[in-house]
This record gives sequence, C-alpha cells and structure tokens, in this order.
Amino acid sequence: MPTMNMIQALNSALDVMMTRDPNVLTFGEDAGYFGGVFRVTEGLQKKHGLTRCFDSPISEGGLVAAAIGMGAYGLRPVVEIQFADYIYPGFDQLVSEAARIRYRSAGDFTVPMTVRTPYGGGIFGGQTHSQSPEALFAHVAGLKTVIPSTPYDAKGLLIAAIEDDDPVIFLEPKRIYNGPFSGHHDQPVQPWSKFPASDVPEGHYVVPLGQAAVVRAGSEITLLAYGTMVHVAKAAAEESGIDAEVIDLRTIVPLDLATIVASVEKTGRCVILHEATRTAGFGAELAAVVQENCFYHLEAPIERVTGWDTPYPHAFEWQYFPGPARVIEAMRRAMGKS
Repeated sequence: MPTMNMIQALNSALDVMMTRDPNVLTFGEDAGYFGGVFRVTEGLQKKHGLTRCFDSPISEGGLVAAAIGMGAYGLRPVVEIQFADYIYPGFDQLVSEAARIRYRSAGDFTVPMTVRTPYGGGIFGGQTHSQSPEALFAHVAGLKTVIPSTPYDAKGLLIAAIEDDDPVIFLEPKRIYNGPFSGHHDQPVQPWSKFPASDVPEGHYVVPLGQAAVVRAGSEITLLAYGTMVHVAKAAAEESGIDAEVIDLRTIVPLDLATIVASVEKTGRCVILHEATRTAGFGAELAAVVQENCFYHLEAPIERVTGWDTPYPHAFEWQYFPGPARVIEAMRRAMGKS
C-alpha cells in the first residue's frame, strides 16, 4: 500500500473519481495548469483534459455559481477555493442557492457539488490566510461540512463528498498537509510517512460522512476535536497523565451524536477544541449538544479551548493557536485538579 501525505491523498481521490465518473470535474483559481496553490490538482489537467480540470477567473462568487449550475444539470463539480479566507464572495451563492435548491424544488433538483478549501492557522499566514469559518457553514441547513485529520480519511471523505447528492464544504487543515502537528511549534516536523494513517489505498474507498472516530480510548475525560486539533488533543492526552478519550469528529454536519454521547456518558467530563474564534464557534454547538444529551452524566462543567475573539494575529501565532498547554489546563480544571 502506498504512503501518501494529505495533498497526495486528496489528489488521488480526485483522480479516482474523475476516472470512474465522466461527470466529475474540478476547477478553481490556478487549479488547472499549475495544479493549485498547494498542488492538490497537480497532473489532473494533463491526464483528464482541459474540460475536466481548468483554471477559473479570480471570482469566487462566479466559480461557485457556475458549479451550482453544473450540479443542477447533472455534473459533479469540485471547486477549489485557494484559501478559506477567500470563500466569502461565494457565500451568498452557497447559502441562498446551493443549500436551498433541493428544498425549493421539492426534490426535483439537487446540487452534487463539493467546495474544497484549505483552512486554519499554524503557518504564519496572518489574518487573511488562517481563518477557520466552519461554524458559518454548519449553521446553514442544506450544506454538509467535512474536516479530515489524516491522509487516509482525507481521501475517503473526499470521495464520499463527491458522491454525495448534496453540496459539501470540504475544509482541509493546511497545517497538516505534509505531516501531523501536535501544537509544539518548537519541535521538528514529522512527515506523514512515519504514521500509519499515511497508508492510503490507490483505488476507490469511502469514509462515510457523519461517522466520527475514537482515535484514543480513555476513561476519565472526553476530548472532542477535528482537523489539526485532533493531533493537539492526542498530544495533550499523552502529556497530561490523564486517561483521555479523543474523538475525531471528521464531519461536523452531519454530526455523529451517538459516538459523542457514548464517550461522555462513560467519562463524565468533556473538553472541546477548535482553532476558530470562541464566540459562536462550533464548540458552542457541541457544548449545547453534550449538555442536552449527557447532563445527568456530567461530573464537571464542559470546557472549551479555542482561538481568541480577534483576527488571527501574525505576531502572536502561538499564543492564539490552542496548543497542548492550554488543553491540559482545561483538562485539569475539568478533573478538579487546577
């Protein structure tokens, strides 16, 4: 089985689907000839042709609108937005059109489109290349929101997203494109090839949407995370000396409520992690869901470890980024050890 980083796994998913289904195509700014800013679409234009992988104008609203029309007429477009920070000009099309078409047409039309975009910090991208807008999309009925944390999951989830008949926002944590990140910025980068999750089959397989993964079993506390923060949660669990269970949500809409509830009922404590700003972040929804479903099992208040309520500060990257130290502090509070 080949070893792949996340970029290669995503490229493989696109190649597999474009080979299997002539209705699948991909496009975006520099996504054709140059293969995208992170090279996720590299080689696809040469292999599948100019009509299946091509460059778009610098107009996120226009390329998202074009993809909606393609999807409504039977194609399965995969749009690349260079950075999640640039997705906002296309937001109206996603919210007002893509998310509503199935409902508005009483099921006569669907929009099987996928919007891929790198998101998150940890790369000194500053305020315009580090945002985490997942909560905005999770709020919109009709959109699905997917966030992988490993190469294996990235390929399987992207294939599932492309095959889904509803619009999917596919957020790619760019800090872990080339290797997992524990949150310790002063430690050497480890390539994905050193980890089992880089073993990615060459062919077709699916990781179902709405199915979380327990990536570390534990009995004392539950850590809920997605994307880069899964690796931070695992690092915090190992360093804290607390027997923590770590759940990788993988998709936040649809949400795997059963896995969350089973874990929190077992541990009685919960810490929620995400990079995005704290106020109205998706962690608030998770906290509400846990409280509603696990209230009589909770032994302590639910904790959230998040970014600040500020633009992403270039000069204070590692103070803003929720690293293991902040997670351990929250774990200790929940355990009554602070």
